[in-house]
Amino acid sequence: MTKIVGTLGPKSRSVDTISSCLKAGMSVARFDFSWGDAAYHQETLENLKLAIKSTKKLCAVMLDTVGPELQVVNKSETPISLEENGTVVLTPHQGQEATSTLLPINFSGLAKAVTPGATIFVGQYLFTGSETTSVWLEVSEVKGDDVVCIIKNTATLAGSLFTLHCSQIHIDLPTLSHEDKDVIKKWGAPNKIDFLSLSYTRHAEDVRQAREYLSKLGDLSQTQIFAKIENVEGLNHFDEILAEADGIILSRGNLGIDLPPEKVFLFQKSALHKCNMAGKPAVVTRVVDSMTDNLRPTRAEATDVANAVLDGSDAILLGAETLRGLYPVETISTVGRICAEAEKVFNQDLYYKRTVKYVGEPMTHLESIASSAVRAAIKVKASVIICFTSSGRAARLIAKYRPNMPVLSVVIPRLKTNQLRWSFTGAFEARQSLIVRGLFPMLADPRHPAESTSATNESVLKVALDHGKASGVIKSHDRVVVCQKVGDSSVVKIIELDD
Repeated sequence: MTKIVGTLGPKSRSVDTISSCLKAGMSVARFDFSWGDAAYHQETLENLKLAIKSTKKLCAVMLDTVGPELQVVNKSETPISLEENGTVVLTPHQGQEATSTLLPINFSGLAKAVTPGATIFVGQYLFTGSETTSVWLEVSEVKGDDVVCIIKNTATLAGSLFTLHCSQIHIDLPTLSHEDKDVIKKWGAPNKIDFLSLSYTRHAEDVRQAREYLSKLGDLSQTQIFAKIENVEGLNHFDEILAEADGIILSRGNLGIDLPPEKVFLFQKSALHKCNMAGKPAVVTRVVDSMTDNLRPTRAEATDVANAVLDGSDAILLGAETLRGLYPVETISTVGRICAEAEKVFNQDLYYKRTVKYVGEPMTHLESIASSAVRAAIKVKASVIICFTSSGRAARLIAKYRPNMPVLSVVIPRLKTNQLRWSFTGAFEARQSLIVRGLFPMLADPRHPAESTSATNESVLKVALDHGKASGVIKSHDRVVVCQKVGDSSVVKIIELDD
């Protein structure tokens, strides 16, 4: 039921590998623009489309912006060795060669932002924490634009791109950079991306500005914005960010650097709880780092994945593990198996009561229908809940109550016209439910409208039931709860299947 977001990269961009990833359980593909250009990602996307066709499995597309990410520029790509207690200078002059005493960075305002004693972390992009390729620095003095640092641990920086992270310091750069806007316009818009993952979201205003920018790009007005919380500044404004965004990604890698390690679990639990109550998808990152190079996760990681599920996360996001890891497919299936085990012991009863209590009374019309459908399904031990929806909202509300059976959302396409041509809506809504726990979309045939006479409704329902039988969630003599609109009123009905 828990969804898996996979980052596609060098080790996972062939049609065969992507097909295996989809079969293993990936339902959202993430394209990370901190790395690689638009042409490279376009090629990967074309491969994804071929894989979707051959496996007949839906997959959504997420574009991840770079945001105000500080980077060390190592043009020559020669390994840089740093010795403990030595000094190194961070300089904004990018033309200079990176050496063991001088590291050029892509931000000129660092000297103004830091004070002596501040902590700076430099590591491989998407570092997994197990490599010896990351280093902690302590600022000793600021000279003009340069920052002089004391090296706290011996390390060798290898590769061309390192990210630089300053603990608890405000970096005065826009959340959506010019480069990001350019990528969204030239790559995101033509490809009609489903999700935009907004890196380093620090204020609700960041989300509003991103939404305003997307609304100008025609096709992207339906794209959902997921705010990526990566630092203390984002945590402090969490409530208002959650109110603006369509979903939240907890970037634990960067938060783990910004927060003391002992605080990470607490904020994870409270953030996931808030997302659940708001009925917005929450995604947790950085779960099985060690699987980047190993076939099995560590015990701590296996427990961590299960806890993320029990804490209420909708999806697990894999970064380095699928981007440059040796075992992309195995990682997805391992994480999927752990999630499935955790879901078996998820305390649905308690969760349901808590959610109903949080929503309070009087409930809105839709909310009461959704919660009643879930309650009915639990009481009659239904094997699946089928929900007819055109905007996807009803289905998401049902999923918010975390029923312990899958929710099949049958998206009824709507016809709209701009007086020049007809177009159907529905594909966006179907793909966007691929990131919500327990929600499985299918597109209905537009020739069978949802809100009409009972005869056509039966036919859409039959298609949905056949789909459920084919995928093995519905067997004969099962009970099924159906949630649909008939005329102006919403109806929840329970049907029992014959052979």
